[in-house]
Formats: sequence, structure tokens, C-alpha cells
Amino acid sequence: MPVEVTWWGHATCTIEDSNIRVLTDPLFVRRLAHLRRRRGALPPPDALRADLVLVSHLHADHLHLPSLARLARGTRLLVPRGAPRGVPGLRRLDGLRVTEVSPGDRIEVGDLVVRVVHALHDGRRLPVGPHRSPALGYVVEGQARTYFAGDTGLFDSMAAEVGPVDLALLPVGGWGPHLGEGHLDAGRAARALAGLAPHSAVPVHYGTYWPIGMDAVRPHEFHAPGDEFVRLAAEAAPQVAVHKLGHGEGVRLEVAR
Repeated sequence: MPVEVTWWGHATCTIEDSNIRVLTDPLFVRRLAHLRRRRGALPPPDALRADLVLVSHLHADHLHLPSLARLARGTRLLVPRGAPRGVPGLRRLDGLRVTEVSPGDRIEVGDLVVRVVHALHDGRRLPVGPHRSPALGYVVEGQARTYFAGDTGLFDSMAAEVGPVDLALLPVGGWGPHLGEGHLDAGRAARALAGLAPHSAVPVHYGTYWPIGMDAVRPHEFHAPGDEFVRLAAEAAPQVAVHKLGHGEGVRLEVAR
């Protein structure tokens, strides 16, 4: 059975595996605080259809309450442990089935197993909030093993913790002219890819949102990370098939294991 991945922009993807739809870090707005969507139409209503939603960390561009509120009642939602305390508005989404998870947890959903793994990133709700929650990645195991990295820096044990995967959804950029600690740029993502050694990869988390009024500030940081990742991945991990998707585009993979 094939596995399909659609990239809606930023870190929002739909993974379809074993007749189950998994949605990652849903963000369905034209504007978020000082950011505006610069590329790609807003995802269609059907993009909100999901059996399971994965939230990687508490930052508002990943745990976005208005987008989560649009999910169908009864949708299963995995969030970092402590998220309802750090983001009190999450408790008001009483139509969702929220499960708090930590690295090392395994969650079964139908024929899928979701493994929760560590991410190297600030897990707090910014700009304020003392409550810490872990930043997470997820490995969705069904017909394929798909690694959604969330937002993370490169760390030595990444390949060992993630384990063998068929497809890696890796962040390669951000939403501003500078990436701080705990992020992958195109070069670090290519190094991560070499260690993970999946069959295929899709670059995400770039080229969607940009700060209002900063259109002319280092525009290559907005436009170029996807192409740069393709180039560097070909050097660092030539055996990996990299699929650079446009907003709303998908890829269908036949996985033989």
C-alpha cells in the first residue's frame, strides 16, 4: 500500500498511511502575529480532516489554537506533556481527545504506531511562560516509517533515537532572516539526512511565512532553503530521494520493506 504525504506549508503536513490520516502542526491562517503567509494558498477545508494530529511543541506557529479549534470533534491530538498547563487555551478545546506525551512513548492508533522522540528546541510557549514542555519529534510507523522532526537542531543521538525510517520530513529554514539555536538550516538538515539515511525526504518549515515589513531583508533566507537543501542533500546523502514539494503538493511513495 502506498504512503502519501502532502505539504500544506510551514510544518503542516498530511501523512496518509494504512488508511489513517495524520496531520502535523496545523497552521491554517494568513497571518499570525507579525508573520504573514507569503507563499501558497491557504489549505482547503479538506486538509483539516484527520484521524490523528501531532503537535511538536508549544510555539504558536506549531500549537496554533484557532487552527486546532477547527478540527472535527473527537479528533485525537498528541501534545507535549505539560502543554495544557503551558497553554491554558488548550483545555477549552474540549471536543478534541488530547493525550500528553513525552519522548519514549508509543501510541497505537488503528494500524499505526506513533513513537515519540526527542527534539532539540525550546519547548516553552513564547514570548512568555515559565512552564516547560519537551519539544518532540514523531515517527509514524505503518506501511512506512515516517519521521516528522517538528522543529529541532542537530544532535548527536538523532539517528539512534529516531531509528530506521523510510521517509524524513525535515525542517530546513524558518520564518525570519536568522535562525537561532535549536533549528536546522539546509546544511544541518543535509547532515541530519546523512545520519538518518531514509529512502526519501521532504523539506518543510521554510518559504511560507515571513515577518511583515521585512520583505526586502535577506530574501534568500525565505526563498532559497528548499533548493539549497536539495543541492546539499545530493552531496551528503546521494542515496536519498529528495522530493521538494510546492504548497499543497504531495508525493506518493511505494515502500518495500
